Amino acid sequence: MKVGLFTTNQQHLDKDMYGAFQEQLRIVHHVRDAGWDSVFSGQHFLNEGNNQMLQLVPFIARLMAEAGEMTTGLGVMLINLHNPVYIAETVATLDIMAGGNFVFGVGLGYREVEFDAFNVPKGTRVKRFVEYLDIVKRLWAGEQVTYDGAMCKLNGAYMNIRPVQRPHPPIWFAANNDAAIRRAARLGDNWFINPHSTVATVRRQMAIYQQALAGHNKPFPQELPTVKEIFVAKDRATALELAGPYLSGKYKDYAKWGQDQAMPEDESFDQAFSELLIDRFVLGSPQACFEELKPYWEELGVSHIIFRTHWAGMPLKTAMSSLRLISNELLPELRKVQVKRPSFTA
Repeated sequence: MKVGLFTTNQQHLDKDMYGAFQEQLRIVHHVRDAGWDSVFSGQHFLNEGNNQMLQLVPFIARLMAEAGEMTTGLGVMLINLHNPVYIAETVATLDIMAGGNFVFGVGLGYREVEFDAFNVPKGTRVKRFVEYLDIVKRLWAGEQVTYDGAMCKLNGAYMNIRPVQRPHPPIWFAANNDAAIRRAARLGDNWFINPHSTVATVRRQMAIYQQALAGHNKPFPQELPTVKEIFVAKDRATALELAGPYLSGKYKDYAKWGQDQAMPEDESFDQAFSELLIDRFVLGSPQACFEELKPYWEELGVSHIIFRTHWAGMPLKTAMSSLRLISNELLPELRKVQVKRPSFTA
């Protein structure tokens, strides 16, 4: 089992962002020195409400300098908001800087303010996502590409800079709803399982993913990742006391942004936090958290768990208390895990 960190590049408006960045460096230093495997972060534009956010590409590029041998990755880039030539050359550059130890996470996005800002009309979003990803792959392959779209025109264009990894860095597909999961099976190297869904939903969708893989004659991925919201303390009551206000605040923002509208109908965030966390978030003692995580490797085939244990507004001291318990008590047990790959569903 690989273990990674999903680091927080989003903060409240009253937070000094330079100071917040220094805190993130301290967190990365901790997980690096404790032997974690990876570091990821996410992307949004025009953060609303009481939020501000560092941009993903320069942020993750800077973290590379601190990450040592850890894998770094985009978790995820919203690729239909960007010109495909920019994506291809930027990700190739990042892969080179990382020495070929880099992951290209991709997602469709869900926020109207972002689609409007980048002039991505309704009805074109999935089409543009699929076409742009195809262009990126072809440019990486050294092909001459011709394309005539609303936001990009290429006439026999080719790209000389290439990623270290061939044919390209692994493409991890964020997917929330059933149609997106089928698309992940068709176009991606794996399904990058989100932290928002309940285990029950992921279990149901895993069958969809397996069926779609079989339909495209693709094997189950060698590496299957998930992000999990987690806070480890001496017991569940303490974990809820320390993490609850910040984790619930994160999901109130998600509800305002419409994140749950991109998910299955039964996955609403419009509920009390005590109900929202059931079967979704992992909070408690190291042993209790280990037990809650078991379905991911015993049933679902997850082999790379990426933990987020720090949310906007949470003091660094609080986040570090959870990180230390993960490193000292949970990580050694996760290293012993034998992942059971699920069999394909007919």
